[in-house]
Amino acid sequence: MHRRTRTRTTLLLSAGLLAAAPLLTACGSDAHPGAAALVGGERIEVSSLQSQVKDVRAAQAKTPQAAQLVSSTGQLGRAKLHGMIFAMVVERAAKDAGITVTRKEIQQTRAAAVSYEGGEDKVAAKLLGRGYAPDQIEEALRQEILLTKLSAANQADLATPEGQQKITAVLAKASKALKINVNPRYGSWNNEQIGLGEYRTPWITQKTKTTDDAEAAGQPGEGQGPGEGQGQGPGEGQAPEPQQAP
Repeated sequence: MHRRTRTRTTLLLSAGLLAAAPLLTACGSDAHPGAAALVGGERIEVSSLQSQVKDVRAAQAKTPQAAQLVSSTGQLGRAKLHGMIFAMVVERAAKDAGITVTRKEIQQTRAAAVSYEGGEDKVAAKLLGRGYAPDQIEEALRQEILLTKLSAANQADLATPEGQQKITAVLAKASKALKINVNPRYGSWNNEQIGLGEYRTPWITQKTKTTDDAEAAGQPGEGQGPGEGQGQGPGEGQAPEPQQAP
């Protein structure tokens, strides 16, 4: 039971909503005015993107750590767009696999996180530092559960390179099927890496960071998957430190 909770909450807190380009206030591309991206024929409006960013900033402004939170998520707009597109890719991959998530599962996952962190306010504070406003938490948890189920369905252990490759391939297939078209002002979407610009899937981001950190310390970087070392989430390891999240 503990193992399942750990897996479900790992990617959320290591996915990374950190470094990205500043929020752009453009009206959209000439071909799709007002759209930040088209995903599977569905528009992600610039106004929707900006609304999500404003929700995060408003929540951060109410905390004593406002300046620190804003600094740690200083380039939030493009990061949020990446997260919105990534969520739609996960949804498509799950739909193709016949995977669903119930309201009860989301509630159970949230309750587990609250129990581990020691309160709802602590969960909200931790996720706010990763770029999630309080009203965005359940959406993020839903994505985590879908990724966990996709991993299980594909017998993929995301703590291993082989498992990461399996799920990346599954998501890449879904990404290509959605024919993602991003407003060039925000960058371009990479179907193979499942990312917008410099963004990558959670496990790719985590593995790269772990390897780089280990090399800098003169230590091997292998053997750490998503949620290992830094960026652990509720129900994982010892006193996880904040890290951003897709």
